[in-house]
Amino acid sequence: MLLTGEMLIGQQAVAGSREPIYAINPATNEQLAPAYHGGTSKEVERAAQLAWEAFDHFRETSLDTRAGLLDTIASEIEALGDTLIQRAMAETGLPQARLEGERARTCNQLRLFAEVVRSGDWLDVRIDPAMPERQPMPRVDMRLRQIPVGPVAVFGASNFPLAFSVAGGDSASALAAGCPVIVKAHSAHPGTSELVGRAVQKAVAQCGLPEGVFSVLFGSGREVGATLVADHRIKAVGFTGSFSGGTALMQIAQQRKEPIPVFAEMSSSNPVFLLPEALKARGQELAEAFVTVLNNCAGQFCTSPGLLIAERSEALDAFVARAAERIEQCPTQTMLTPGIFDAYEQGVNALIANARVRQVARAGESAAPNQCRAALFVVAAADFIADESLHHEVFGSAALVIECADQAEVQQVAERLEGQLTATLQLDDADMDVARRLLPVLERKAGRVLANGWPPGLEVVHATVHGGPFPSTSDSRTTSVGSAAIVRFLRPVCYQNLPDILLPAALKESNPLQLKRRYDGKYEY
Repeated sequence: MLLTGEMLIGQQAVAGSREPIYAINPATNEQLAPAYHGGTSKEVERAAQLAWEAFDHFRETSLDTRAGLLDTIASEIEALGDTLIQRAMAETGLPQARLEGERARTCNQLRLFAEVVRSGDWLDVRIDPAMPERQPMPRVDMRLRQIPVGPVAVFGASNFPLAFSVAGGDSASALAAGCPVIVKAHSAHPGTSELVGRAVQKAVAQCGLPEGVFSVLFGSGREVGATLVADHRIKAVGFTGSFSGGTALMQIAQQRKEPIPVFAEMSSSNPVFLLPEALKARGQELAEAFVTVLNNCAGQFCTSPGLLIAERSEALDAFVARAAERIEQCPTQTMLTPGIFDAYEQGVNALIANARVRQVARAGESAAPNQCRAALFVVAAADFIADESLHHEVFGSAALVIECADQAEVQQVAERLEGQLTATLQLDDADMDVARRLLPVLERKAGRVLANGWPPGLEVVHATVHGGPFPSTSDSRTTSVGSAAIVRFLRPVCYQNLPDILLPAALKESNPLQLKRRYDGKYEY
């Protein structure tokens, strides 16, 4: 497929007029063609109007039609074949196997949401039939269903050019809910975004849906993104990226005449608690596994383990020594963009310059551009608690070991942590009492609590939670991965005493959609 450098607004390809965006191959710093000229408020207006015009039709499409769209998008992405993978490799520096796996995850989550749509459970139908004979007062007929909130703005992520981008989880869950989607593509991988965008555009046409169901916009500055979030027709925002970017969008959304929710996934250090007996029994094994995970794709995962917390002991010393030895042997890796590399270097250099922190390992140097050199640091728990700057994420293969005097100090560190996407317990049977004391704290601090695993490699299933307290996300009540992600883009409507002929199909007395419904307080099937 020939790349044109154009935005996709409905079924049209539109050339931008602002300064051009070029993808950069981070492995070579070479500029990649074509140029993607950024859009203006004019293109935002056109996309938003098309989305609004499409909304009422799209939200009432049959469950099979909407599920069919999601299945078709997955098939069209797969049909792009190696063209998609090769372009994504050139734009991100990520290896082929990683991107092939990410494409599979993207298509699998689209198909998961197709299954969710067909089931109809997300409609959460509740019916309390009229009780005209009830004393002392009759009861009216009350029926509830969930409806989509309206057009959704989705911001593509830098570190997942497929699974958290144009047709990623935010777009999939919004389309599943019945919301038209306008994507602000990430400037780091515009060619990948165009390819996937054209696959979605084609699927919309094949399914006979209004063109405003989907659009893709480009823009290198704030104009397109800020204008999109501020547009009165946009009713929610999905964002994966930096803390500064997420909070800026939240501020715009809250300053609108009609404030809207921004579901932003932003910052997480993903603490791992190395409990005493596990560290004694398998510290060397844990060190090997930790370094493998830390160095995977230069640590450019939102769930990469950046904090290791343990009681000071000989077993911890041995763990740190083995991890340091392995890190010093790690090859450098290309980071996603020059900007991400610069931010990583700044974060690591700040740790090196911090008098409270001790550097124990750094991978060797490389002459190639944008190379991540894995790094490991150690700090005393009291110093970590006293220095708020040490609590913030360093995005990339860098981690900080927090040495605690005893388990009471481990508990104190846990209490002082920021909100996190994940928290992990490495434990053995003899650690259960320690884990039991930590667990209530970790439940308050994180959206996903793991035992004897490592947080990257998130399964996309119904029980998945990829969210957590601020600053890991802007709303700890939601998830951006898994079938529950659809809930972000729904709201309840109650229908009181409406004639059956006016009720939506999901609420009709005859239950023509054969949905599971809560009828008079009890589920019927």
